[in-house]
Amino acid sequence: MISGFRKSLRSWATIALLFLALVAIVVTGFGTGGGGGLGALGGGNASPTGDQLATVNGEAITADAASTEVNRSFQLLRQRLPNADMAEYLRQGGYEGAVDALINLVAMRQYGEARGLVATPQMVDRFLVNRPEFQNALGQYDQALYRQYLQLSGVNERALRGDIARDLMRQQLLDPVAPQSEPGSPPILRVPQGVARAYAAARLERRRGAIGVVPVAALAAGINPSDAEIDRHYARNRAQYTVPERRVIKYAVIGAEQAAAAAPTEAEIHAVYRNTPHYQSGQVRTLLSVVFTAQGEANAFAQRVRSGASFLEAARAGGRSEADIRLPNMRRGDFTNRTSADIAGQVFRAQQGAVIGPVRSPLGWHVVKVETVSAGRPLEAVRADIVREIARRKGAAAVVALATRIEEQIDAGGSFEEVARAARLTIVTTPPITARGLQANGQAWAVPADLRPLLAATFEIDADNPEPAVAPIQENARYALIAVDRAEPAAVPPLAQIRDRVRTALIREQALARARQIANAIVARIRGGVPPARAFAEAMPGLPAPEQLDLRRLDIMRTDRQAPPPLLALFRMRPGTAEVLAAPNGAGWYVIVAQQSVRGDIASAPQALGPTQQELQETAGTELELQFLRAMTLRANVQRNEAAIRAERLRLSGGVPPAQ
Repeated sequence: MISGFRKSLRSWATIALLFLALVAIVVTGFGTGGGGGLGALGGGNASPTGDQLATVNGEAITADAASTEVNRSFQLLRQRLPNADMAEYLRQGGYEGAVDALINLVAMRQYGEARGLVATPQMVDRFLVNRPEFQNALGQYDQALYRQYLQLSGVNERALRGDIARDLMRQQLLDPVAPQSEPGSPPILRVPQGVARAYAAARLERRRGAIGVVPVAALAAGINPSDAEIDRHYARNRAQYTVPERRVIKYAVIGAEQAAAAAPTEAEIHAVYRNTPHYQSGQVRTLLSVVFTAQGEANAFAQRVRSGASFLEAARAGGRSEADIRLPNMRRGDFTNRTSADIAGQVFRAQQGAVIGPVRSPLGWHVVKVETVSAGRPLEAVRADIVREIARRKGAAAVVALATRIEEQIDAGGSFEEVARAARLTIVTTPPITARGLQANGQAWAVPADLRPLLAATFEIDADNPEPAVAPIQENARYALIAVDRAEPAAVPPLAQIRDRVRTALIREQALARARQIANAIVARIRGGVPPARAFAEAMPGLPAPEQLDLRRLDIMRTDRQAPPPLLALFRMRPGTAEVLAAPNGAGWYVIVAQQSVRGDIASAPQALGPTQQELQETAGTELELQFLRAMTLRANVQRNEAAIRAERLRLSGGVPPAQ
């Protein structure tokens, strides 16, 4: 339940862990399984020994810490991809990525602490009390809601606070490096036009070549394996035909329909209106704000402004632009998140034209001027918004409360049926299905929408001791009571039952091998100077002729999905070369011929410059954060125990090697 809240932390992990394939979508914080503190990753040896995978300036990263991080990251992945497989996750680099991320984490913390940056318990408390997940219908922090969230999510409180502390440290280190501009305001980080021009020219590069395919279907018709060959293929590939474990699942949804919440009262509506700053007059402000690292500089700046100098001109003299310092339409909560509750309180109590500061925050010394004060809105103008918000909070609280009560009843020994009936929940029972929602015959079952997020959780229940559990369907809004009615273990069907399937697979295997031989022969002839069309025609009668292509790189980028692999390969290859590439799903082999490359000329498409520059500016902040994070890690003395990393990954993956 808490993962939705945890993902709201703007963790640098979202840009530091860029794995291939499955791993590329993982977004996670970096806890240590309950240590909670910023230094809870290991001991202090100078170089890694034993179960230590690495050391950062003598601070150890252990195998336990890496395994815990891999498991947590994989669980977050399975919330998005219920069919994700741990072996594939590790094969694509998940374990090595977790070790790299922990190294970066320790290096970043050490760098910040060496410069006096801290993430105090009080800062963590302030972050928590401002989270809407932990506020009641009146917008006030509710400790009971916080405890309910922790109980339902199974998250250790110390680990959660540790994640928040790490993100606060990240904010102090990385946010000043890549400041974010306000929506609708000019970008703070600007990409030079010369850089954008070079990128735009690269997108205009033109490639000429040919792509053909040797399809498996063209060869399969002539293959007729003997009974002995089928028997041998079945014996060699028994694991391939294993029917995975199947389970009959029972579940009952816990949502707003099952947990009716009381309607908002007039007293609650008026209380929210009174206690919400941006509804009140004088609480929407345009501010001018600068931050100094040294108190003396801040004092001198404030004195100049109070003596009559223009705030904006004084800031410009220090190298700041208007876009750097002007904060339009600020609300108290927004400014609190940027600075601190103390600074925001002073600023929003001050009159228009007042200059506040210098006041210290973890970011430095702030000097702020209240430029304008805008009136708020009357109650009747915002009543509908307030009612919706109170109803949302009450509904969420009611669902959380019901889910918590059900979980407590299960812990007290209540059976699935007893608890579901007592809460008037509707029980749904599935046919025997695999963790991917397939039935015994391999056919996909129409998995109900509410069940999809629960499949992973139901297959984590111990089949020998199948106790019911409460699992999230949609964070903060919808849960389910789940149980396993019965489990059917994985098994390999007898050959007699699947002989046709085995024969088809063997034919496809032999056809794919023959297609590769033909594709290799075509490439050899092309490299020897034979034109692509002739090489295909002479290789095998009936092969489709290769398609001649004349494309710009920009042409294959104009899509919502990644360009086809053969087109990507065409732009990767050196002109005058040819190569073989596997077609997806074992359908055959591509033959790709790169014939000519023409450099892009921005003068031929000047309209491409503006969008390219804008796109680069949108990613410039992320690039700067990555560069700074990398620099902090390079500055540290990092020692890696590659043998231990490899051994731990192989242990977790059952010996499956990484993808090449």
